Amino acid sequence: YEELRYSDNFMFCKVMDDRSLCREVLQCLLRRPVGELTEGQIEKEIRYVEGGKPIRLDVYNEEHSGTVYDTEMQNLNHKSVEALQLPKRSRFYQSSIDTDYLNKTNSFSRLPDSYVIFICTFDPFGEGLDKYTFRERCDEELKLTLGDGTCKIFFNCCYKGEEVTEDIRMFYEYVETGNAGNELTKKIDKAVTKARNNEQWRSEYLRERVLLGEEREEGIKEGIKEGIKEGGDIRDNERISDMLRRGKTVDEIVDFCGYSKEQVEKVEKSMLTPTE
Repeated sequence: YEELRYSDNFMFCKVMDDRSLCREVLQCLLRRPVGELTEGQIEKEIRYVEGGKPIRLDVYNEEHSGTVYDTEMQNLNHKSVEALQLPKRSRFYQSSIDTDYLNKTNSFSRLPDSYVIFICTFDPFGEGLDKYTFRERCDEELKLTLGDGTCKIFFNCCYKGEEVTEDIRMFYEYVETGNAGNELTKKIDKAVTKARNNEQWRSEYLRERVLLGEEREEGIKEGIKEGIKEGGDIRDNERISDMLRRGKTVDEIVDFCGYSKEQVEKVEKSMLTPTE
């Protein structure tokens, strides 16, 4: 726990619960002023139906003007970029925000502008850009935007080019290395240090790790059992599980080890945690 950095999802949520600091981070990333954040919530749960499985947004904030910001810290977590399904996840998060707003008896005309932001510790689209911004646009006339008020932005914190401001460069470097080099990153680092000394959060983190480990172990066991039922070999499933944990992609395991794609995908699915 003492080694957790800002780029860790748990630490990111705790630090960004400070609205003032969160606002400064948003202003740095969006490269424009952001108004006072009047409502904020970390790990905000949105549930479509009573008793149904909720979706959790890392850091949810509303600006005084009504604009909504969902900010997510995204690591690879030993998975391929393709396995993360970031484009469809951003679509789901966006629709969840809208549905939650409409469920509060608001009308379509009052839907706020909203941003879904992914701070990635890797290049999410492999094009070498420092960020990727997506808005709805007409294919036939690119200058014509839909104007629905939605925006999805993916920040590439491993960007090494020169086409960024100094503040952005220092923020990216801090996310990647934990080295604070300017006023904003020093503020973040101070908040990280404070969080590391919070005994309540330490207990919460360790409890989550224990539960996660138990759930993952149970998922692997169930996957292996399922493989046995369908004529699979328990040792094969264990080998596949091990390769997936070490970051091998489904296609790599299929191409180089000779397993069927269906078998590998089934083991991969069994390893996913409930929140994923």
